[in-house]
Amino acid sequence: MKTKPVLAYLAIAFGLSWLFALPLWLSGGLGNLWFLVIALLIMATPAAAALLVSRFIDRPTSIPRDLGLWPIRPVRRTLGYAGLGVLLSVAIILVALPIGALLGVYPADFVHLSGFQQTIDTTLASVGAPPLPVPIQLLAAAQLLNVLIGTLINTIPALGEELGWRGFLFPRLLALGPVPAILLSGVIWGAWHAPLILLGYNYPTATGWLGVLAMIGMCTVVGAIFGWLRIRSRSVWPAALAHGAFNAAAGFGLVFAQAGRRIDTLQATILGWSGWIVPLVIVIVLVATGRFRARPAAPARTEDAVGAAQ
Repeated sequence: MKTKPVLAYLAIAFGLSWLFALPLWLSGGLGNLWFLVIALLIMATPAAAALLVSRFIDRPTSIPRDLGLWPIRPVRRTLGYAGLGVLLSVAIILVALPIGALLGVYPADFVHLSGFQQTIDTTLASVGAPPLPVPIQLLAAAQLLNVLIGTLINTIPALGEELGWRGFLFPRLLALGPVPAILLSGVIWGAWHAPLILLGYNYPTATGWLGVLAMIGMCTVVGAIFGWLRIRSRSVWPAALAHGAFNAAAGFGLVFAQAGRRIDTLQATILGWSGWIVPLVIVIVLVATGRFRARPAAPARTEDAVGAAQ
């Protein structure tokens, strides 16, 4: 593994994330009116770092090919892994909830959805709208459709992260072996979130760096699955779609919660330790069965070779 490009990439990605987060630290924190815009800019910093390092330091023959952007070939394999990634992201988020309930750390109401009902009623009342005319269970089922729509929307900002973490960094760390690559990339990806996590994002009850440590745990197990998608598909798109679906489905923890009960994300949902159990088992199986070995590259087409020469 060439260390200079990796170190340069990390310096740029971390430096830009703290730079863009600075207005939040200076004024308003997570309540800053520009929070959404700033968060989207932060999500783009890994892609910016990967592109800058590729262009000026690493200099691969083809930057799109090196980062897994292009070519998308074979199309069927790429689409297959993309679909699998979306399903896995939604599945690990949903299965974390009954596991958390069984372990006593997630306040579940899978039948009446009282927490979701309370949220909807409060929202409607705040705008002077009448009560919901359909059963709350029907509205909850409709959230699955919203996840599909949200996946497509979220994939663009998610690509800002995936182009860096899985497109650039993870394949390079694999030279150290699958387990070191998984652990290192998880620590790095989780720590990169520190500018927002330290302000209370995702872990509002955590003190100081405890939230960052929890984020590192979550990023390690989930990031390993995204890394597997990248390596096996030889494309960054399945990981980006999986990341988009992950972000779109993250709100299911609120849908199935009890009314009036606080959710401790250090312990419950995919963010907490109880939610890491299933993805950790998946990762262990993938490592044990050698699934982090890259597939052979597809033969280059004539037009690809000409394009590379140009």
